[in-house]
Amino acid sequence: MVLKQLSLINFKNFDSKNFELDNKINCFVGNNGIGKTNALDAVYTLAFGKSYFNPIASQNIRHGEDFMVVEGLFEKNEKEEKVVLSLKKGQKKVIKRNGKIYDKLSDHIGFLPLVIISPADRDLIVEGSETRRKFIDGVISQSNSGYLHQLLSYNKLLTQRNSLLKYFALNNTFDKDTLDVYDLQMNELATAIFEARKQFLETFIPIFRERYLAIAGKEEGIDLTYESQLFEKPLTALLAESFSKDRALQYTSRGIHKDDLKFEIGGHPVKKFGSQGQQKSFLIALKLAQFDFLKSKAGVTPLLLLDDIFDKLDEDRVGQIVALVNKDEFGQIFISDTHPERTEAVVKATHQTYKMINLSNS
Repeated sequence: MVLKQLSLINFKNFDSKNFELDNKINCFVGNNGIGKTNALDAVYTLAFGKSYFNPIASQNIRHGEDFMVVEGLFEKNEKEEKVVLSLKKGQKKVIKRNGKIYDKLSDHIGFLPLVIISPADRDLIVEGSETRRKFIDGVISQSNSGYLHQLLSYNKLLTQRNSLLKYFALNNTFDKDTLDVYDLQMNELATAIFEARKQFLETFIPIFRERYLAIAGKEEGIDLTYESQLFEKPLTALLAESFSKDRALQYTSRGIHKDDLKFEIGGHPVKKFGSQGQQKSFLIALKLAQFDFLKSKAGVTPLLLLDDIFDKLDEDRVGQIVALVNKDEFGQIFISDTHPERTEAVVKATHQTYKMINLSNS
């Protein structure tokens, strides 16, 4: 899959901009604050219907304007696909594929498989479990639309159950039969989601370990572990146990919405014991494993976005990563960096076609 043209109107700091792109490597270079990351984020937005860095859609409209348009012309399976995302303040976001509006935005997820590697990924290590759950769910959803719908349904029921618990507390009333209906519906969805996450990670973790070894060049005892309360017992049993606690807290304290991924190096948390270089290598391995998984499921080669790839890595390690992505298994790549000469030197060494897009001069 290849993005041939990218057009932006009022997206973040761009007023009106058109990019003709190379089929292999595209490098957005220039000073800080010029829009390099925003250009990559526009590509991400076309794939996911939202920004990677700011999911509040209206805040991605250029300051002082009341609408934005992001348009991409793709080639997928030897067919041209035109995807347009538009948003006007106060209205719903619209995504069109070849002129046809999607009934549900979620139906678009997975059509344009894409992986981004960015300094912002550090949130996966330093933030709470919700960030890591979103990572798991994002990867599975790109390859399994049924999973995404199950997840949306579970979260809707969870919100309704929490509202019910608050209602009971506020009105000094209680109806266990109504609560039981929610518990049974949530249990069915939670079981399916748990099994999907478990199966995904059984496939994903060995790929991740292999990728880390290729980047680090040595075995450093890294590991990923899936943590879920559903390993202990079904959701109905967990909810029955936490029944009194949930009534007091006025929210649902147990379930798959508490799942987590444990990141370790040498048996210790990466967050505390991994060096900056090890943490960065860990995250890049995680994202390259995501790439491998999506490619095997999607039947097309995902786009790969490398945002500020030199951040916290020396040039030798960057060269190793670019050499890795230079293999035939990778397709079109987008890179952002502040130093054009440094980027071009690394890219030239791949002997692939490439395009330098200097935003400072554009």
